[in-house]
Amino acid sequence: MADGTTTNYGWVQPEVGASEDTWGTKLNANWAAVDTLLGGVTNTEFEILDGATVTTAELNLLDGVTATTAEINYVDVATLGTSEASKVVTADANGDVNLSEELKAKSYNETYVSLSGTTPSVNCEAGNVFALSTTGNTTFTFSNPPASGTGYGFVLKLTAGGTHTITYPASVDWAGATAPDAPASGETDVLVFTTIDGGTTWYGALSIDAAG
Repeated sequence: MADGTTTNYGWVQPEVGASEDTWGTKLNANWAAVDTLLGGVTNTEFEILDGATVTTAELNLLDGVTATTAEINYVDVATLGTSEASKVVTADANGDVNLSEELKAKSYNETYVSLSGTTPSVNCEAGNVFALSTTGNTTFTFSNPPASGTGYGFVLKLTAGGTHTITYPASVDWAGATAPDAPASGETDVLVFTTIDGGTTWYGALSIDAAG
């Protein structure tokens, strides 16, 4: 019976009981092939996979990829807690993803956050569309805007659950320096807010009045 070969790499499998004088040569050739295959891979690089639970399907995502190191580095999850301006895409320890160029999407979906209570906080890290049905006189706070130099805006859908007063942060700049009237009981207003200086000044406007 002739020697067999392995499926993926064609390494010789000495025939049991019939390769007495050649098995050493065959095995040495196989080990040389393994050495060539793994040439240049360091222990540190192997340790990157230590403890990894990667499925066959996940590994197959890379099957056939012919990218250079430079091309792979175009998209990079940066070292924990840092970002790298030279990369096209980076992500930091907070999960914030930065793109060096324009974002073009087939559909842009914004996170919606339902607020509650009479002292709701609009957390800018949580979403871009917020809604509240009032249960009493209400005072808003705006928290966690991005740093100065980055624009951020959000939409607020405000429904009056009764005849309630609405107080916005003093940092909101309204047209004519006057906040819009609170919606009447049962009505809904839609307001928009934007800042470019880390929340030092918010520009607010009533977009829809008494929607229903």
